[in-house]
Amino acid sequence: MAVPPSDFIIQEELERRILHGLSCEWESARWILSPFDREKLRKPLFSIREMNSKWGYWSEEKNEICLSRNLVLNHSWDAVREILLHEMAHQFAVQVLGAGGKPPHGPKFKKACYLLRANPSASGNYRPLDEMVSHDSTGPEDKIMVRVKKLMALAQSKNQHEAEAAMAKAHEFIAKYNVDLLARNENRHFASVFVGSPALRHFREDYHLSGLLQDSYFVYGIWVPAYVMEKRKMGSVLEISGTLQNVRIAGYVYDFVKHFIDSQWYKYNKDKGLSRYRKTDFAVGILEGFRSKLKLQIEKKKNIKNRLALIESQDPLLQKHMNYKYPRTTRVRGKALRKDKHVLKDGINIGKGLVIFKGITQKGTNGRLLN
Repeated sequence: MAVPPSDFIIQEELERRILHGLSCEWESARWILSPFDREKLRKPLFSIREMNSKWGYWSEEKNEICLSRNLVLNHSWDAVREILLHEMAHQFAVQVLGAGGKPPHGPKFKKACYLLRANPSASGNYRPLDEMVSHDSTGPEDKIMVRVKKLMALAQSKNQHEAEAAMAKAHEFIAKYNVDLLARNENRHFASVFVGSPALRHFREDYHLSGLLQDSYFVYGIWVPAYVMEKRKMGSVLEISGTLQNVRIAGYVYDFVKHFIDSQWYKYNKDKGLSRYRKTDFAVGILEGFRSKLKLQIEKKKNIKNRLALIESQDPLLQKHMNYKYPRTTRVRGKALRKDKHVLKDGINIGKGLVIFKGITQKGTNGRLLN
């Protein structure tokens, strides 16, 4: 069957935007380097090609970074960016560290990866980041996912008491997993993924939701530069980091809560005609109500002091990882805006009834589902 010409035109435009995005992401990634190293690194050409055995390559002769068409069209932007940084490290190793003629993944390449915060393993048969996060392994660490899924399935009960109890048990199990993790003090691998979509601006509820994930789901959240495809500009996106298990759970919670807010707002505002600003009040209220509910569940358990200490504690290895990955971060405070207290209060009441359970019927931004 012949492909309609319009489809070719759409794909060509998409690939043009992707190439522009790669160029913008390359420029953004440079700024973690010293001024001297930035000067020596020459802006490469960018291309997209069919590849069967690898996700990308850097050509020294052409000073070109080429990525797989399958990668850029069928995988998430954070997965694409991870491969881009890997190929950028190959470029850096040759142009800045003088690794020309040396083994491609030798000591200088590894040093380049360290300086660029690139993944040295992101080549060959490497599983892209989005697949890694969504894929269930059979390792002992993933027993937490099996248990949490079962508890979230129980949380679908029409009996409110049973649903609440199942969700509370799921959170208790997640907390126990992290207590044990910190107690063992073993070296562990951390993953960083985008949640939500890159945008030029984000609403107040997005920052409240990022705080909820960081405070209650054992991940570290930070807003990072990212290319906004539809606007052809660099914007920002929430990136969460933590163990693969915690990232999976937090990413699922993010998608679930966003879906819940949208569905509840549709019902609440159906006959009111309220503005987008009131949706923010409503969403913030839901998040505040849900937070108060989680806190109450913790306080009802025995060993309250120990559990509260856990919630307030931070993983020192994750903190060390984040200090390396983002050595220069700043806090930005938004303007205090007028709120509708009645809408906020209604949101709080609805948030107190929010139960996280398995079973979102549509994929979230990064396709995360707890199947």
